[in-house]
Amino acid sequence: MITREQIPAVLDHPVYDADGNKIGSASHVFLDDTTGRPDWATVKTGLFGSSETFVPIHDAVLIGDHIEVPYPKNKVKDAPNVDVDAGGHLSAEEEQRLYDYYGIRWDAGGTAYVDTGGGGRADADQADAGRADADLTGSEGRAGGLDARTGRTADDAMTRSEEEMHVGVEREQRGRARLRKYVVTEEVQQTVPLRHEEVVVEREPITEANRDAALSGPEITESEHEVTLHAERPVVETEAVPQERVRLNTREVTDEETVRGRVRKERIEADLPDDEESRRGDEGLDR
Repeated sequence: MITREQIPAVLDHPVYDADGNKIGSASHVFLDDTTGRPDWATVKTGLFGSSETFVPIHDAVLIGDHIEVPYPKNKVKDAPNVDVDAGGHLSAEEEQRLYDYYGIRWDAGGTAYVDTGGGGRADADQADAGRADADLTGSEGRAGGLDARTGRTADDAMTRSEEEMHVGVEREQRGRARLRKYVVTEEVQQTVPLRHEEVVVEREPITEANRDAALSGPEITESEHEVTLHAERPVVETEAVPQERVRLNTREVTDEETVRGRVRKERIEADLPDDEESRRGDEGLDR
C-alpha cells in the first residue's frame, strides 16, 4: 500500500496496471478522513491528459519511478466520472459508487474491507498487513510483480519505454487594429479662364450709308459718351463628396514553425560473457 511519506513520489509520476500498461500520470491523492492514509489517486488519461479518473491505492505499490495498481487499464479509464475540483473532498455517495465499481466491499460505517474467501472479512489495513507478511516470509512472495529474492520480474523480461512529444496549438491575442478618421487641410491649385472687357476705339469714314446719321446733330458742339467695362473673377466654394468605404477585416495565414523538445528514451544493453566458447558459437551463427 502507499504511505503518506510516499505521496511526493506518487504525484505526477506514471501509473501502470499489473500487466505493465501505462494508464496515465497521478495527479491528486485523497486521504481517508478517519485513518489519514492515502485512499484514492486520480489518474490523468487520454491525449494531453484530458481525462481524469479515480483509482483505489490500497493495493498499489511503488516501483522505481512509477506506481502499479491491480486493475486493468480499461477498468481505470472507464471509472465513474467524479468532479475532482469539487472542494477537494469525496462525498460518501461518490466514494461508495467508486468502491462498488472496483468491487471493493464496505460496511455501513464507511470502512472498506476485502473478502477473505472463507465467508469472513478482513479490514483493508489487516489485509494489507497480511500481504506484507507474505511478501517478506514466503519464498515465492512477490511485490508489485517482482520476485522477493532476486528482484526480477517473473518472466525475466524488461519493458523499454520512450517518451513521445505531442504538440498542440492554442489561440492567443496578438494585438488590436482600429480605424480612425481625421481631417487634414491641403493646398490645391486649379487654373480657370477669366474674361474681361477692354475699350477699343473704332473710327469709320463718312459714307453714303452713314451720312444722315452723322449730320443729324449740331454742326459743332461738345459731348461725352461712357462705356461700362466688365470682368470675370474666380469664385471658390467646397462640397463634401464621398470617395470610398473603408472597413477592417481579418484573414488567416498559416505559417510553419519547428518545435523542438527533449524526450527520454530507454535503452537496453546486454552484458554477454566474453569467452572463447561464446565467440565460437557466434561465429557458427554467422556462417
